[in-house]
Amino acid sequence: MTTQGERTPSSGDPSSGDHGLDHLPSGTYRRPRRSIARRAVGWVVVVGVVAAGGWIITRPTPGDFIPGLGPSSKDASKTPPVVGTPAPRTVADPEGLDVDTLFPAQRLVEAGGYKGKRSGVRQGENCTEALQDRTQDVLRETGCQGYLTVSFAGQEKPVLSSVTVLRFADQAGAAKAADALRAKPGALAFILPDATTARPPAAGAAQRGTEGRVEAVGRHVTVTSSRLPEAHTPAPSASGTGTGSATPLTVPPSPAASPEQILDEATRAVSYAAGSPFAWM
Repeated sequence: MTTQGERTPSSGDPSSGDHGLDHLPSGTYRRPRRSIARRAVGWVVVVGVVAAGGWIITRPTPGDFIPGLGPSSKDASKTPPVVGTPAPRTVADPEGLDVDTLFPAQRLVEAGGYKGKRSGVRQGENCTEALQDRTQDVLRETGCQGYLTVSFAGQEKPVLSSVTVLRFADQAGAAKAADALRAKPGALAFILPDATTARPPAAGAAQRGTEGRVEAVGRHVTVTSSRLPEAHTPAPSASGTGTGSATPLTVPPSPAASPEQILDEATRAVSYAAGSPFAWM
């Protein structure tokens, strides 16, 4: 009932009891418009948060091998230095001495207790470049067609390895070169992680690991040797009161492993990794 001067509330009138309800002719009504708007804003916020979280999780990080799965290696973004041009491919050797095929930078060499990562590379068609002393060319009459020298750095033990792969026209040339290299240990240069050539050991100096492992594999020869980094070479033990001191190892080897064992383990692992691709050629 209304009194004189009052008006009857109508549908949609703010002063009526049905705030924000849109009555339809049939007597039904839609949900309040403000409620729909609030829900829409809420969904937009939720979707935005989820999208932002997904971007944070899946965005590529420097060093990721698979984007979004985290860095696989702290220095994976660094490209190992490569010096020289690869030897040309031949009909008999279509793959050639391609360092990324033979020794992918992302793949570790693992065998036994050794784990090593590829670093510096030197390559070329002139095999004389791989020699320590180019005036003494032990490969002169072997028909060498190209070389690839790769440095490996131990990841858990302080050891450096250098492996050289030589390619020849036939197995006879490879066998001849292998014999010549075995007769002259240290004939090939030892390269360091920065792709520079290591200085040869002083005459008469007792340098561990200079004797290489020479293997003839089909038309290829692999020559591998390992050394302790100069800063990690164990000093003679102190005597008397023990006033002398030795340079501590950055990553000390297992107490059960001697330096000679570490070197031999590294040389064997890298030598096998270098020769295995040519085993069936």
